Amino acid sequence: MNQTRVQQILPLFNRQTIVVLGDLMLDEFIWGEVRRISPEAPVPVVEVKRESWHLGGAGNVVSNLLALGAQAIPIGLIGDDAAGARVRQAFQSLQADTAGLVIDPARPTTLKTRLVAHSQQMLRADREDRTPV
Repeated sequence: MNQTRVQQILPLFNRQTIVVLGDLMLDEFIWGEVRRISPEAPVPVVEVKRESWHLGGAGNVVSNLLALGAQAIPIGLIGDDAAGARVRQAFQSLQADTAGLVIDPARPTTLKTRLVAHSQQMLRADREDRTPV
């Protein structure tokens, strides 16, 4: 795709309604600094300075489509938990249609936590149920 084609396509997004069916997840970032090594094991100790949350997976696609001016309708499964509430709130703050969110109290919302220090991802911890829906 070249620059001319991109310039032709971008203005058309505000006339599109796009359904996004996929894995809805929450990306959590824990930001901090490393100043020492743990005495318990040879690993860095991250001094937490702040935390942030963002839509991940198919939710990130919805967020990007909305930013381009399209109407995006997410369809996917989330849990009845704090991460699921954050996903719902994020979609609502973007004014996305949330009618396609299926809430399953028996499954957790997929949550991917990244520990970042000095702009370097140190670790990622995934909390998810990977069994078929």
